[in-house]
Amino acid sequence: MKALVLCAGKGTRLRPFTYTIAKQLIPVANKPVLFYTLENIKKLDIEEVGVVVNPQNKGVFEETLKDGSEFGLRIEYVVQEEPKGLAHAVWMARDFLGEEDFLMYLGDNLILEDLKPFVKEFLEKEDIQASILLSPVKDPTRFGIAVMKNGKVIEVVEKPKVPPSNLAIVGVYLFRSIIFEGIKNIKPSWRGELEITDAIGYLIKKGYDVKGHIIFGWWKDTGKPEDLIEANRKILQDLRVNRVEGEVDDSSKIQGEVIIEKGAKVASSVVRGPVIVGRGSFIKNSYIGPYTSIGEDVIVENCEIENSIIMDKCSLSDVKYRLDSSILGKNVSIRGVKSKPSSMSLILGDLSSANLPE
Repeated sequence: MKALVLCAGKGTRLRPFTYTIAKQLIPVANKPVLFYTLENIKKLDIEEVGVVVNPQNKGVFEETLKDGSEFGLRIEYVVQEEPKGLAHAVWMARDFLGEEDFLMYLGDNLILEDLKPFVKEFLEKEDIQASILLSPVKDPTRFGIAVMKNGKVIEVVEKPKVPPSNLAIVGVYLFRSIIFEGIKNIKPSWRGELEITDAIGYLIKKGYDVKGHIIFGWWKDTGKPEDLIEANRKILQDLRVNRVEGEVDDSSKIQGEVIIEKGAKVASSVVRGPVIVGRGSFIKNSYIGPYTSIGEDVIVENCEIENSIIMDKCSLSDVKYRLDSSILGKNVSIRGVKSKPSSMSLILGDLSSANLPE
């Protein structure tokens, strides 16, 4: 079995971050989202992985993942020239996939569920032509939805206004090569894309067995800033690790589960976990509160931060108010100034967002 990871999306809902970084490479708990996906694939004893990229982001993925050997994988890159949908991405990978069964994984999905039972059932039951990972959700209108009967999927609908069930398609699929027949026999949707739900629907109409595998554990499509913050909270919460490899002076307090990487320094500060502080970062006269990830080479002086993601090489100093539920991209600088007249000076890029206290 091979794996296909889809990373060609432009990440428009995560702008401005995705102007400079692919959404699958945005860090959660100081590790790119995509790394969690590749680690999950490795746990399934799959070694060959195709990563579907677009012409603009191909270079950054090659630079970051290389040949996949550091993950114990063999990675091949598949270019999807135009954003024509998930089914189109699969079609572009047909030379890589050949006739083999394959796992398809959306690269911006974070799934903390054990996928081994899902894959095991598919491999053992040869009559199943496709299997979809499903999970009950509160708002089915936001997702592709599956309707099941006697363990089989009998209908799939993309973001229905009136949902026929509450079973969302999570973003992990198992296919046999018959899926290419389905893709060949569908037409673009109203948004001009070849939908994978339509290809699955074709298989159902032709009488092929499509299985639904329901999970109840935590998962998240990290497509929006609030999703990233929630994912950061969850992964930090589950770390269950207290590791201080950097320098912490005697006037600082480390509370709860905290990781301070080598080369990081904490002086006259309170760090209350779960928190991770990356290599080379310097925290001084500050409070770093729960569910915060501080990237590498970050400087924080005279600030309070909690429930936030601070990416590499940011600089924060003398900020009057506590930073909460925030995401700062790489190389962001925020500095409080004491001057008259009192004012704020902001330099924000396209689609930035700022909430200021009254």
